[in-house]
Amino acid sequence: MNTRHLIKPNDLSIEETNQLLELADRISLNPARYAHVCDGNLMATLFFEPSTRTRLSFESAMNRLGGRIVGFAGADSSSSTKGETISDTVKTVSNYVDIIAMRHPQAGSAEIASKASFVPLINAGDGDNQHPTQTLTDLLTIKNLKGSLENHVIGLCGDLKYGRTVHSLVKAMSNYEGIKFIFISPDELRMPDSIKDGLDKSMYEETDNLESVLGDLDVLYMTRVQRERFDDIDEYERLKDSYIINSEKIKYAKSDMIVMHPLPRVNEISTDLDDDDRAVYFKQTKFGMYMRMALIMMLLNKDINM
Repeated sequence: MNTRHLIKPNDLSIEETNQLLELADRISLNPARYAHVCDGNLMATLFFEPSTRTRLSFESAMNRLGGRIVGFAGADSSSSTKGETISDTVKTVSNYVDIIAMRHPQAGSAEIASKASFVPLINAGDGDNQHPTQTLTDLLTIKNLKGSLENHVIGLCGDLKYGRTVHSLVKAMSNYEGIKFIFISPDELRMPDSIKDGLDKSMYEETDNLESVLGDLDVLYMTRVQRERFDDIDEYERLKDSYIINSEKIKYAKSDMIVMHPLPRVNEISTDLDDDDRAVYFKQTKFGMYMRMALIMMLLNKDINM
């Protein structure tokens, strides 16, 4: 059975990614046109760890396409509490539904699950590894608000060690021309070598000082320091407020720079920034729903040219 899954951003070619971006754009302009595309289809949302935006975005996307949803929103609601393996859970559920979106705290779990699934499986985040639909959301946001995906200086700030969103975004954006990354983090949370090794050294620089590079950026991608990824709570407390962007600091940024964040935020973006035109993190969430609608259509072999 040749079932298509999305486990990491590079599972899609640049051409396919661009097709999805174009479809998501069309959906955003006329959502009602797509209201019955998935009539009769069923999606399972298997979320083994907490999620608000990603889970509800997937569920909203499928509902807006006319499909229906089953699933759970916590490992304690699944048979994993009885010792059932990820493979057995997914193999069972894939007999019931047409497509699965799964989040799990274990890195590599999505790859394991995809090998057991009889239907398309979308990785909605696997530990500190990958988060491909957030990456597609980020690409759509940048494309819409900056006009293209080329020739940008992108600052990624905060938890770059454990942040699966930034890992995936770097891999995806590195496919486009004229991209430079500035990795901004304390030494303890630096971008992993496994990500940097895939880049030409001319494509990135590293610093622990946000203010020193703020004026160079076209995109600032903030991340929270994730308490759930730390074994040592004292280390988390020491690092959690390493970077905070607010209305005072943003005065030194370009007038057309955009501030992105996968959310939830903690302290890293002050609420006094929310009314600034450069703050686009809530627009980002709506782009995410449209992108997931487009992805569901592609993986279910719907007409993506409509």
